Amino acid sequence: MPSGGITLPPYYRPTPYLKSNNIYFPGQEEIGLDEMRVSFIGSTPMPVTRAQAGTCIMVELGNGKRFFFDFGSGCVRNIIAMGVPLSVVNDIFFTHLHVDHYADLPYLYAFAPWVGRWKPLRVHGPSGRMPKDGTKAMIEALQVMTHWHTDSFNACPIGDGYEIEVNEFDFRDDNGICYDQDGVTIRHWRRSHSKDGASGYRLDWNGLSFVWTGDGRPDERSIEFSKGVDVFVTEVQPDIANLQSMKMGMPAVIMSTTIDQAHTPHYAAGYMFDKVQPRLAMVTHTAYDEELIPEITAGIRAHYAGLFQFGAPDVVVVNVTKDAIWSRKAAIPEAGNMARPSPAEAVDLFDLSPANLNVAFPNPRSDVADLIEADILGGDIDPKKYYPPDVYRAPNKAYPKDFTLDVREIALMKAKRAQVKLSEKSARLQAIIDAIEGTK
Repeated sequence: MPSGGITLPPYYRPTPYLKSNNIYFPGQEEIGLDEMRVSFIGSTPMPVTRAQAGTCIMVELGNGKRFFFDFGSGCVRNIIAMGVPLSVVNDIFFTHLHVDHYADLPYLYAFAPWVGRWKPLRVHGPSGRMPKDGTKAMIEALQVMTHWHTDSFNACPIGDGYEIEVNEFDFRDDNGICYDQDGVTIRHWRRSHSKDGASGYRLDWNGLSFVWTGDGRPDERSIEFSKGVDVFVTEVQPDIANLQSMKMGMPAVIMSTTIDQAHTPHYAAGYMFDKVQPRLAMVTHTAYDEELIPEITAGIRAHYAGLFQFGAPDVVVVNVTKDAIWSRKAAIPEAGNMARPSPAEAVDLFDLSPANLNVAFPNPRSDVADLIEADILGGDIDPKKYYPPDVYRAPNKAYPKDFTLDVREIALMKAKRAQVKLSEKSARLQAIIDAIEGTK
């Protein structure tokens, strides 16, 4: 299966929950209760391109949990395009602290509280040899770097959104557990990548499993801790320093030494796949140069004959159950607004329950008058000079205090809008019928 000399395993077939076997349409397909969905939100180290954002892998589970592994440059635009509300992006696991693996974190941190994530951001990552080398130190520096932004936004309802809960684990604790909640276990181990403090991850849930090695040299630990995994993902850097020198002007010695110090060449990726024997082997974190893909594949096939695919370019989506694995590309819009949180996500965000249907907005920590000098604040042009009289509204620069919103009112508004649309559709249909009957 299929004919023509290509052999694929019998489990490579669509899972039962897909809306389309060919394309993943963001926001249009619920994940099955026994399903795992892996989306390659970003897939390149550098340079980022229109086709490839910085490395970021989103793992969604049938129990409603969602995790992000690394958070590279430009990934937020693809997260939004994938229909994931920015306010629910949480539980980010960093493999290491090279900037291409966390570059979009400041953007998320700065704006998600403004769109309703009023609870702390949760991040997970390794320690280092020294405290200054660990994830906590990076987060503390991030908060210092973004102080002007966050302080200015304290005039908005932010709540605890600018707090960060940092789970920094001991990077030396090979196969140690860094997450264990709701039936989900995530383990980590050391990787050899430029500097101590790089880690690989394995997620296990409901008999399904996923590994992202992050960056690093091919190593025995990754093979040992990945045995029996469903989806095994590693990075790949093709050993083509002489070609890169001609393309980019970078001396070949820089590229070749970088690979030998810190990365996995394509032959080594195939070797690791053969030792791990996953149901699906994948590579990402690579520039998807189409003229090089056949050579990368050939290098991998020198060792590995199993099911293999690229987690690139953006966005490749893989659905996994115990009986089936299927991959597609997502239909990503050029532009799109942020999605609304689902009812389940809203409950987590706003502490809603059958006994509590009110969303209580946090009071701003500051008034804008406390943040801007009076002569600057008072220098605005009078809005009556630019608003037409029929749309003028008196400006109010202070958010209301102790503001609450009843979710039942929102549901009622949605029902009324749906009723209006139905009435309009019925009127159009009746007009068509009248026109047809008038021609008889």
